[in-house]
Amino acid sequence: MQSIGVIGAGAWGTALAQVLSKNGRDVTIWAREPETVSAINDKHENPVFLPDIPLSETLKATDSLSEVSKNDILLIVTPAQHVRTTLKNIKGDIADGKPVVICSKGIELDSGLLLSQVAEDVVPNATTAIMTGPTFAHEVAKGLPAAVTIATADKDVARELQEALGVKHFRPYITDDVIGTQLGGAIKNVIAIACGIVYGLKLGENARAALLTRGVAEIARLGVAMDAKKETLLGMCGIGDLMLTCSSMQSRNFSLGAALGEGKTLEEILGPRKEVTEGVHTAKATLALAKKHAVDMPITEGVNRCLNEGVSIEEAIEEMLNRPFGYEMTGK
Repeated sequence: MQSIGVIGAGAWGTALAQVLSKNGRDVTIWAREPETVSAINDKHENPVFLPDIPLSETLKATDSLSEVSKNDILLIVTPAQHVRTTLKNIKGDIADGKPVVICSKGIELDSGLLLSQVAEDVVPNATTAIMTGPTFAHEVAKGLPAAVTIATADKDVARELQEALGVKHFRPYITDDVIGTQLGGAIKNVIAIACGIVYGLKLGENARAALLTRGVAEIARLGVAMDAKKETLLGMCGIGDLMLTCSSMQSRNFSLGAALGEGKTLEEILGPRKEVTEGVHTAKATLALAKKHAVDMPITEGVNRCLNEGVSIEEAIEEMLNRPFGYEMTGK
């Protein structure tokens, strides 16, 4: 595994390409926008999606999906709802067994499938892996220490990816729990919106800590119902990602929730944003999964009602506070 192709030149895709290229990997990144390709190749910068970060001079950019797909490893870093289309567009260039690493976080809205299931549906001949964890793009691009989880059913490929993608300050931990890894990475965005709402409403740190903790319980309940391992959610893709995303305005999901709590509308918040806020789609998709598996997820339901059903934040909070008292262990 000598070369790496990164499909998606948003902040996270560019950060991954940067950290790998600066550490001696042969990296090519695909961008949809010709101006982004030119900026990376000619000026070694991505001013739209990752401003103020000088990029490695060895990092190559292209607007050809066929070219980037020839690399030994492919990292898919497009918005979650575009993963299927992206994979369809490169399907003809995927050799048998090629590692395709999904770095997006979310659940496909139309089908309710996890992104690994989308990949298995579209490119069944590839070896699908998931990479997720508590990472802000700017910090990774600057070379600050970070850790992620790589999940794949093939343990040999997992070790190869760990060696190919890991560097001293970007540390991958491997697991075969593909389902748990994705649920943690996706649903934490929904919990982060809820925590942001609490922050925006100035309901206090006690409320935010309680909400985050109950969010862990929700994710664990769904994970167990879908045969994930509870211990996975104690790792980078679970507790780690929740701690980061639910406590910082650098998080697009937390900051969206904060703005909602301060009284802004969803349209006002999303309008100026250049990148997708995944939790908006994931809330609805997660709730559909929860109903399918008969799992109670009141935080997710409340966030979805605010985002997608026109319910006021005040009404959603009142509904949650009026729920019967429950048991710590069962989370009901």
